[in-house]
Amino acid sequence: MEESATLAADAKAKELAAAGRDILSLTLGEPDFTTPESIAKAAKEAIDSGKASFYTPASGLPTLKEAMQGYMSQYYGYSVEPSQVLVTTGAKMALAAFFFAVLNPGDQVMVPTPYWVSYADQVALAQGQVVFVEGKEDQNFKIGVSQLEELWNDRVKVLLLNNPSNPTGNLYTREELEAIGNWAIKRKVLILADDIYSRLVYNQAEFVPISSLSPEIQQQTVVITGVSKTYAMTGWRIGFAVGPQELIQAMGKLTSQLTSNPTTVAQYAAIAALTGSQEDAEKMREAFEDRLNTIYPLLNQVPGFRVAKPEGAFYFFPNVKEAMKRKGFSKVSDFTNDILETIGVALVSGDAFGSPHHVRLSYATDLETLKEAVRRLEHYMNL
Repeated sequence: MEESATLAADAKAKELAAAGRDILSLTLGEPDFTTPESIAKAAKEAIDSGKASFYTPASGLPTLKEAMQGYMSQYYGYSVEPSQVLVTTGAKMALAAFFFAVLNPGDQVMVPTPYWVSYADQVALAQGQVVFVEGKEDQNFKIGVSQLEELWNDRVKVLLLNNPSNPTGNLYTREELEAIGNWAIKRKVLILADDIYSRLVYNQAEFVPISSLSPEIQQQTVVITGVSKTYAMTGWRIGFAVGPQELIQAMGKLTSQLTSNPTTVAQYAAIAALTGSQEDAEKMREAFEDRLNTIYPLLNQVPGFRVAKPEGAFYFFPNVKEAMKRKGFSKVSDFTNDILETIGVALVSGDAFGSPHHVRLSYATDLETLKEAVRRLEHYMNL
């Protein structure tokens, strides 16, 4: 089991900054905004009233589940029961609970590459096996049914689909998702839909929930989401799993033993996030969109960097194979370490995501920092 590569890269950047170095960190997928005041106010009121002092039901406050029911109706277009909703200590915990509840030793999980760094280790912890499905760069890193069918065997139990994707920012179309969903029905494969970035799509792109495409697909899908990215609440640690009652209840048994309930005050904050005005969330989305549109052409001017324009999330995932060759590196981790030491720009090497010729840059930071980081990268490549 490996340490989270993104957290390790961020820790190294902070260590150098603490030593007095001028470091620009583009490592974490963490909005640079503070949590909106209306959400923080709800948390303060929960503390002042004493409501935050006590346990809640292990699977989450009933009022938070009701808020999530409304969220699913509004953004997914279908209704769920409270028994189909589990509140967890962050979306990462929801993913882990799913794997532990579903996988028996030797069961396989199909994971498209590039993939978020924690998927493979979580599957391994649950004694499962990962089957990587290559998302090819010339297909915008997306997978198709022919690839799934080629790799399928009777030990495959789960297909994990992260849409929009971390690290690529790609977004699947309705037609692509229908084909994948119908394949999963045919092969009786559960779909784990990591939709944590679903509200962060740009330039008129559309997020289509795979679980919304048919009742049959919905019955085989567990949706994972949370408040961290959309509402700038990474520190509050509230995630959700929504899906078939039997699966959700099994996951709830696990979390009741592992964490008891999610932090009570954070649950009250999440209620305010889901049920209150969405104006602040939209302003943050617009800011990310502006950063994307501003930095994308500048990044493509960096010698040796080649990047497709993302449609969602808040990451660039440029191919740096030519840049590595120019600077004399065969390993991308050595390349990113040299960038950090030479010009003070912290990136995450793509090998952590299953892509040995890419790096990930987060644009969840302010525009001036991003512009300066790209300026430094261009200077580095011209040294």
